[in-house]
Amino acid sequence: MANGFFWYDVMSNDVEGTRKFYTGVVGWGTDKQGPDYNLFTVEGQGVAGFMMLPPDAKQMGVPPCWMGYIAVDDVDAAARRVESLGGKIHKPPQDIEGIIRFAVVADPGGAGFILAKGLMKKDMPSFPPGTTGTVGWHELYAADGPAAMAFYEKAFGWTKSDAMDMGPMGVYQMFKTGGEFAMGGIMTKPTAVPVPNWGFYINVPAIDAAVERVTKGGGKVINGPMEVPGGQWIIQGIDPQGAFFNLVAKAR
Repeated sequence: MANGFFWYDVMSNDVEGTRKFYTGVVGWGTDKQGPDYNLFTVEGQGVAGFMMLPPDAKQMGVPPCWMGYIAVDDVDAAARRVESLGGKIHKPPQDIEGIIRFAVVADPGGAGFILAKGLMKKDMPSFPPGTTGTVGWHELYAADGPAAMAFYEKAFGWTKSDAMDMGPMGVYQMFKTGGEFAMGGIMTKPTAVPVPNWGFYINVPAIDAAVERVTKGGGKVINGPMEVPGGQWIIQGIDPQGAFFNLVAKAR
């Protein structure tokens, strides 16, 4: 887990709408953790969170969105390292007492993510790869793909895995975060994508059935279904509150 993504949450302008959409599409359970934060659960274990878009984020013009948390041993040192490598600290390190220490940052191209260290005694739940409701892939649409890969190598020790030449779309560089298998990919964003951003592919059993649930729930599919190397199927979409999301499945 160290130096890799371990948690995800979605910030929206309608918490109940977010809950209804994703429980319907993914099959997540939910658990309220406090007045301002809720969990999406798999087998009763939290795997992601959802919350209202904070006022300070709204003032900065941040739209509803998903954010990913990268586990670090020292949040303060990691934030300084991000800044020294050309990134930006949007919210300096702070604690949610007894739960987590975190900082909101961005890479040099502007893609945001969260540095975090859990303060709770219990370990994060572990599920087999491909488990419905867990994140199966991490994808960065970067301002500059090669420069972004170099940043994450220096900031977190990530390493290059396989790469795919996608012609006019450039190179899709897969990466590892310390384990045996690739955890995601980095590419220069297409011009149609407005800003650099991280996307997280949520596992579902079958993609066509998921598309029906997305549409029924008021979301919109903007790309796919599309088969990707390895025989999996993906879609990219926008939820009813305007947050981009991604789904991946082993079956069409």
